[in-house]
Amino acid sequence: MFPRTLSMGLAFLCLSAITLQAADDKKPAFKSVTPESRKAAWWTKRHDKKLADLKAQKTVDLLMIGDSITHGWENRGKAAWSEFYANRNAFNIGYSGDRTEHVIWRLQHGEIDGIAPKLAVIMIGTNNTGHRQDPAEQTAAGIKKILEVLKKKLPRTRVLLLAVFPRGATTDDKLRKINDGINKSIRGFADGKRVHFLNINATFLDDDGKLPKSVMPDLLHPNEKGYRMWAAAQEPTIKKLLAE
Repeated sequence: MFPRTLSMGLAFLCLSAITLQAADDKKPAFKSVTPESRKAAWWTKRHDKKLADLKAQKTVDLLMIGDSITHGWENRGKAAWSEFYANRNAFNIGYSGDRTEHVIWRLQHGEIDGIAPKLAVIMIGTNNTGHRQDPAEQTAAGIKKILEVLKKKLPRTRVLLLAVFPRGATTDDKLRKINDGINKSIRGFADGKRVHFLNINATFLDDDGKLPKSVMPDLLHPNEKGYRMWAAAQEPTIKKLLAE
């Protein structure tokens, strides 16, 4: 009887392990990696317009991808954009309020079809932090998914992955700490060949790590001065990567 009992016990353990594995496989993926569009009318309208603009522009050498901070090149950062990027066949697909899952959806629905940029600059993740306080590793997983989509759709495009900008007044700000955690994770995504990582956050901070309102009045979005600082800080790297 003992061998039979032992065999039945082992069979039960194996079945339990298989059941648990199946349950794990059915667990929903993080929201940060699951493609999702947004229902806001302005967002859909912007997406449609970007698709039309993309066809009209035809040649894109420099692609900017992100959320409201990238979107802001079209308003508060307009002067800096004209100075640094207007003559570089640049194209902006930053959308206010976007999280990683929204960028994934957009990249999979036409926003990089039919182009072959030399360089794509990405900064995304602060809304994952601000809207849901996603753990840093979940947002990093979303950013990794974005890189995978870019590699598949734009295999010859180099990527400049920017550290998520600082937010909040001081170094102990809860949301800034989450962003710092994201940056620690995503810097490891760089391979020095196709994907490059750049952290220019110190550009915006004072010696004590405080974020001045003279650069980001709401402690999140750069003003005109902030956009010029951003453009100047990343210019040497962009120039180098576009030339290679």
